[in-house]
Amino acid sequence: MTPDGNALKIVAAMSGGVDSSVAAAMLVREGYDVIGVTFRMWPKEECGASFERACCNLEAVTRARAAADDLKIPYYVLDFSSEFKKEVIDYFSKEYCRARTPNPCIVCNEKIKFKALLKKAQALGASFIATGHYARVSFDSRKKRYILKQGKDEVKDQSYVLFGLTQKQLSKVIFPLGGYCKKDIREISKKLKLRTSDKKESQEICFIWDNNYPEFLKKHYSVKARHGNITDEAGKIIGKHPGFMFFTIGQRKGLNLGGNKEPHYVIRIDAKNNRIIAGPRQALEKNALLADRVNWIRHDVGNRRACSLQSPIKVKAKIRYNHPKANAIVYPQANNCVKVVFDKNQSAVTPGQAVVFYKGDEVLGGGWIR
Repeated sequence: MTPDGNALKIVAAMSGGVDSSVAAAMLVREGYDVIGVTFRMWPKEECGASFERACCNLEAVTRARAAADDLKIPYYVLDFSSEFKKEVIDYFSKEYCRARTPNPCIVCNEKIKFKALLKKAQALGASFIATGHYARVSFDSRKKRYILKQGKDEVKDQSYVLFGLTQKQLSKVIFPLGGYCKKDIREISKKLKLRTSDKKESQEICFIWDNNYPEFLKKHYSVKARHGNITDEAGKIIGKHPGFMFFTIGQRKGLNLGGNKEPHYVIRIDAKNNRIIAGPRQALEKNALLADRVNWIRHDVGNRRACSLQSPIKVKAKIRYNHPKANAIVYPQANNCVKVVFDKNQSAVTPGQAVVFYKGDEVLGGGWIR
């Protein structure tokens, strides 16, 4: 409650799916003054009913509005298309053209959902924002720090994509689903008779409707790929590629390399020389990586992300969203960088992806793989 006795106002992000709908419902049940919002991330003329999986298609908006009606809360569609293009889609294109594999979900969380939305929510007089992420936030009263933790459902846990959040952002966000499992949320949705109960999971990147990255880059960014060589680790030419930006570390499909004793995979991309280096699966194994732009959730100072790590620490590290955690030691380096050395080799360490550090169920922080 506010000092004048009114319910705290919260802006709840509603995608039209079951998770965000139940998150909003839980807040309503707890007595908050909830406003439901859906983001328009893509220009209206592009993001319509013809794109079934688009991030803000008519079906998604219709479902979210229906859920808001079920909950009897106000509902708005917020246009973040210009911010989304600048912060997420432009970044996505630039990373591929630099021979890096982007993770737009992490950037979207940092720049849009927990920055642009927070600013909009504050303009609406809201004290907090809420999303349907499977993660938890707690406050360490001794250290006076907000702590990010995994969600209870380890399969659905989304803490990996939230490692970039600052103390300010964590202080203003609520994750109502963090203490639940997905099956529980489905049951709650059915009991509440929400019209989003039967919505299927969305797995693809929201703005790549057909999952065809090369065509997206060609159409929207006029990327002109140059054919180049595929070589083995010794530099011997073993094939040709249609454009290095259409490949990622660990990829096998599209190399069209026949005649080898065993399957070959992309093990490195040399953008400067327009070259892809391919090799057998074991060549993908590495026991160390470098990461920059590290965000330490427990140790950042306000919104400044200076690396405060003074000595090596033991962690569990994830190099991809669906990759299992692995034992590692993080060594501080200059310029907000770290070196991560794993106890056991990791497969397909990919520049452009994030490495996230855990201690138990707590997210210590993370950075971007170089």
